[in-house]
Amino acid sequence: MRGLHHVEIWVPDLDEASRSWHWLLTRLGLQLTGEWPDGQTWEAGGAYVTITTSPNLTSADHDRRRAGVNHLAFWGGTRAEVDAIVSDSDAHGWRQLYQARYPYAGGPDHYAGWVENDQGFKVEIVADPPA
Repeated sequence: MRGLHHVEIWVPDLDEASRSWHWLLTRLGLQLTGEWPDGQTWEAGGAYVTITTSPNLTSADHDRRRAGVNHLAFWGGTRAEVDAIVSDSDAHGWRQLYQARYPYAGGPDHYAGWVENDQGFKVEIVADPPA
């Protein structure tokens, strides 16, 4: 088997991070499959995302512009579904990025929206290709 197995995101405050991630991951069709005092796991399509705190965290600040992962990209469904998720994101702890170029900030053949939460994590929500 090949492909992405999982992504683990370290956060300084699980309660704060969970407010925005819970809404987004649920909206994107992932299911909460594990929960413990320091973390949560969300699954879909054979891969999972874990959001957790760690005693080994060296800084409470996340900066997607530093070396490392810049953003995660998820399939968001139809163009209408992507539009709805992006539109609703502000009410759930995410702010839209690249609004002036939405939904083609990634190019004329790439329908997607980008959002960022208060902790500085960026997510791209990609529409299914046209039929």
